[in-house]
Amino acid sequence: MTSSMRSLLSDHSRYVESFRLFLENSTEHQCMLEFIEKKLPGIISSIGNGKSAINILSVGGGAGEIDLQILAKVQAKYPGAFIHNDVIEPSVEQITNYKERVAKTSNLENIKFTWHKETSLEYESRMKASGNMKMWSFIHMIQMLYYVKDISATIHFFHTLLEPGAKLLIILVSGTSSWSRLWKKYGPRLPLNDLCLYVSSTDVEEMLNVAGLKYQSYDLPSNMDITDCFTEGNEKGELMLDFLTETCHFSQTAPLDLKKELVEDLKNLYSENIGGRYFFNNTLSAIVVESSK
Repeated sequence: MTSSMRSLLSDHSRYVESFRLFLENSTEHQCMLEFIEKKLPGIISSIGNGKSAINILSVGGGAGEIDLQILAKVQAKYPGAFIHNDVIEPSVEQITNYKERVAKTSNLENIKFTWHKETSLEYESRMKASGNMKMWSFIHMIQMLYYVKDISATIHFFHTLLEPGAKLLIILVSGTSSWSRLWKKYGPRLPLNDLCLYVSSTDVEEMLNVAGLKYQSYDLPSNMDITDCFTEGNEKGELMLDFLTETCHFSQTAPLDLKKELVEDLKNLYSENIGGRYFFNNTLSAIVVESSK
């Protein structure tokens, strides 16, 4: 790896731009929304029984788009309950976007929102220091486990905060996705960053098995149109390559042999050609962990 390659996370504006493009070109949010629509009502059927208040914790809530869809399902399931929705999110920009989204959304009168500008580890440290561990009816961690240093310890901590009958929902890339294959082959040759770990549902399920926790997994089929990645100099394609490799300006800074090999694999191994367009396998997994209480 040449020293000129650096993590995409080192350039916040470029990361945000590439992430926005990823959402535009993938069915990431659509597959999550379909899961929330079809599966979530059954999953949350026990979290609010007999309770006048339901406590929900969003770990890495981002801009709140998925959170509000989840809350709508909880409201529909428990129409009389008051909902406390706490959000752990380290990005000021994302919290601002979340608050703006809430302000524009109707029917949230029975929900109290509290935002904590901190990482999951900072939240954990603060709770342990206070000695006042708040318990939760439902905790969700959506696409955030890549950004914690100790995944197993993080899952264990939040699992201990579940009330009886509560659930922990984890959503991340599937072990069957092209992400998993790309990371396994190219991870060691891409810029290492303490902020991003290559982890898939297979890794998380192994951790849950070792811990003896009861869970159920659901596949969320998804793809991403990466056709522009194969046109040299295409601005959108270059941003998508940055996102796929977590590397800032990958096309300009990667050694030629690495770039050639990776782009060929993206085209021939990690995507499917449908009508002349290339679709990267972006399949996610939703893992629902039961409370041990």
